[in-house]
Amino acid sequence: MAVSLALPLQTAEPLFTAASLLTPPLSALSYRPLRRRNFCFPPPPSPSLLRVKSKPNEAEAIPLAYTFTEFKQLLLPVIDRNPYLTDGTKQATSTIAALAKKYGAEVTVVVIDEKERETLSEHDTQLASIRWHLAEGGFQEFKLLERLGGGNKPTAIIGEVADEMNMDLVVLSMEAIHSKHVDANLLAEFIPCPVLLLPL
Repeated sequence: MAVSLALPLQTAEPLFTAASLLTPPLSALSYRPLRRRNFCFPPPPSPSLLRVKSKPNEAEAIPLAYTFTEFKQLLLPVIDRNPYLTDGTKQATSTIAALAKKYGAEVTVVVIDEKERETLSEHDTQLASIRWHLAEGGFQEFKLLERLGGGNKPTAIIGEVADEMNMDLVVLSMEAIHSKHVDANLLAEFIPCPVLLLPL
């Protein structure tokens, strides 16, 4: 039995070419233009700033006003012989009166002179001047001591009175040092409490 096969007719052009197999038609491709996008990246976070504050010393942390409130016993030495007081003594008197009035302290005045009382003709006038200047500062009540004669140095007498009466502060004008009545080198040795030296 014979079998016949029907072969396709030969055509001038092939049905499929290598280009048509490898490259899809243009209609199959969809062209979409790319949009330009701006990407904004945030700046890198800056490192946190750490502020370091040094801890003050205990002496610096205490306010000056608080220090004066601890001074309850104030000593005012009067060394000059002027019956109406010198400018330095007036300054020390007004300063100690203001401190005592503001911080509730007590004032003790010690009058020092190497001569005896009988030889000081204007001694009472000087005491009246001290009372007047303290009253002008708003402070009228105070203790009065006299260290007259004896030949002791004023610096040693101030230290002795400050020690015996447990003084917290001595108020003194620099005038007493410039006039050689008080030896500045002996202040730290004889006086057991702080000394407030007032400039001229």
